[in-house]
Amino acid sequence: MAAGDLPVLIVGDVHGDIERLFAALKPYPADKWRTVFLGDLVDYGAFGVGCMRYARDRGNSDVLLGNHEVAMLWALRDPSRVGFWMSIGGQMHDLDELNRDEQLQIWLRSRPAMLKLPDRTLVQHCGNDAYRKIGADEKEINDRVCGLLQQQGEAAVWDLLSTPNVFETQPDRLERYLDLMHARRVVFGHKPHRDPRPASYHDGKAVNFDGGLSRSHRLHQRGSPVQASVAPLPDLG
Repeated sequence: MAAGDLPVLIVGDVHGDIERLFAALKPYPADKWRTVFLGDLVDYGAFGVGCMRYARDRGNSDVLLGNHEVAMLWALRDPSRVGFWMSIGGQMHDLDELNRDEQLQIWLRSRPAMLKLPDRTLVQHCGNDAYRKIGADEKEINDRVCGLLQQQGEAAVWDLLSTPNVFETQPDRLERYLDLMHARRVVFGHKPHRDPRPASYHDGKAVNFDGGLSRSHRLHQRGSPVQASVAPLPDLG
């Protein structure tokens, strides 16, 4: 069965916790699910590069770019950025490993910033409309991000993917964004929530899948269930 015909599984911010990632994915075999990773596979936890490789190699999967991947690429290219990257959870052994793996670097720099699913669900890293500043639609935005990462433009991509989530509290802004992007809802991560399941806002038109999965993240909530970050995409109804 082609990936486009499979039910969709969303994976929020992993941040290097490969053990919890494996536990979360155990009920969802790759051949039966289309898996979409929302970015921020790296930093805080000890296995960021391992998480990236796993996501890359998992069948029927799409991997989006998160702000932490951008910070890591920036530190890889410009050693003066290493201190900042470490201050947001960067692990030097991961940077060393990425430095030795040119193919992984190429793959990472080509990751899209967003994805529109067949049911017109828009999937992106952060819950913000800032993406519209660099493009009018999914293709234009992704092409612009890819171009920036090929031309030492990490600063601009970092700023874009670090914008705060706003859709939870600004329904009018959400509606305008969905209309402009010809989407029915938007799914994102980036900012941990406290719900036991993915946090749904405004009749399900915005859904946050960052449930604080990584036990190494400074914002991890004790007892945060894996189901708050890794779960099937709800039906639109």
